[in-house]
Amino acid sequence: MKRLIVNADDFGFTRDVNAGIIHAHRGGVLTATTLMANGKAFDDAVRLARETPSLDVGCHLALVQGYSLITRRPLPAKPRDLLIALAKREIDVEAELRAQIRKIIASGLRPTHLDSHKHTHIVPLVFRAVVRLAHEFGIPYVRLPLDATVPCSQAACRLLRRYYAGLTQNYNVRLTDHFVGFRLTGHLTEETFGRAISSLGEGTTEFMCHPGFLGAELQGAATRLKESRVRELEALTSPRIRKLIEAQGITLTGYRYALTGAGSKPTY
Repeated sequence: MKRLIVNADDFGFTRDVNAGIIHAHRGGVLTATTLMANGKAFDDAVRLARETPSLDVGCHLALVQGYSLITRRPLPAKPRDLLIALAKREIDVEAELRAQIRKIIASGLRPTHLDSHKHTHIVPLVFRAVVRLAHEFGIPYVRLPLDATVPCSQAACRLLRRYYAGLTQNYNVRLTDHFVGFRLTGHLTEETFGRAISSLGEGTTEFMCHPGFLGAELQGAATRLKESRVRELEALTSPRIRKLIEAQGITLTGYRYALTGAGSKPTY
């Protein structure tokens, strides 16, 4: 059986991004999202999540961009800056991410999964911290760092997947069978989304996306993903995409329902 979790990153980034994510869930194929504890529109996102109980909400853990919840100082601007900070031991990864998870839980939400802003948990040190925290807080899923469509030698992919899978098993945390979407960031359209759906493998796949409305807040935000979020929103709400998912015999699901099987899912 093919199961598909469609997850929107950056919930809490701006209010127009939040509105786009909710629209993609209520009127499209989006089933899950991850919330930024240090996002400027965090409170708005929490309100919308409470109003939309069918939407799975996880934590979009941030070690780059925005501000630290612990020090209140800016986080490293880019992933390469984070690598330098990690090498110099200038950032306490586990403490920072623990504070972010605690803030989300304190809001009354119960996270179902963890991933990271700018995909920083692909770094082994960060991945270990994320998995330990998932175990500590009883969060069942962590995003698989390997995008199935990114070129990788068979030997390297097997080694990395063995590492990630072994660590999650040690901590009783789960990965989906496949992860797709990283390579399409900024380039997701109805056409590219359709091709990705048509090539899904057996098992459960997480598809990452970044939808949003292009309002004043997003226009003024420090991100390259602006007009592309509107194109992604159009793809996620396309009737053609819905029909393609049905024609391919794919079950739309969320993280909480993936644990118990398709029969326990709501209608998306």
